[in-house]
Amino acid sequence: MKIFLDANVLVAVLNKEYPLFSFASRILSAADGMNIEIFTSPICLAIAFYFAEKKSGSSMAGEKIALLVSHIQIATTNQEAVLKTISDKKIIDFEDGLEYYSAIESGCRTIVTEDQHDFHFSEIEVLNCCDFMQKYL
Repeated sequence: MKIFLDANVLVAVLNKEYPLFSFASRILSAADGMNIEIFTSPICLAIAFYFAEKKSGSSMAGEKIALLVSHIQIATTNQEAVLKTISDKKIIDFEDGLEYYSAIESGCRTIVTEDQHDFHFSEIEVLNCCDFMQKYL
């Protein structure tokens, strides 16, 4: 199973933001022991780095991102994803559209985010961390 993690899930893990950290970190751990491939986009990583840097400084944020990407895969955000986002009239937030089409292009069947309403246009499953854990872990 391939899943896509939104930036807010990554930020919760990098900054140990409770109570979400407990759920988000268990989802990341599932990639090691279960048949789950976790993807995120370069955009989500940039957002996560920004918030980790604000809390922990540049050096520590870099170390956290390096550890994170050793456990997950990076989805491509290419020209096709950009063009699909621009042409999809249901998409309001450009960044969410890029994430969505990056997830689709990577073969993800679920997006895990705490802002489910941001993906109101999604044709694949969108769950928050708690719901994902209850359903799949």
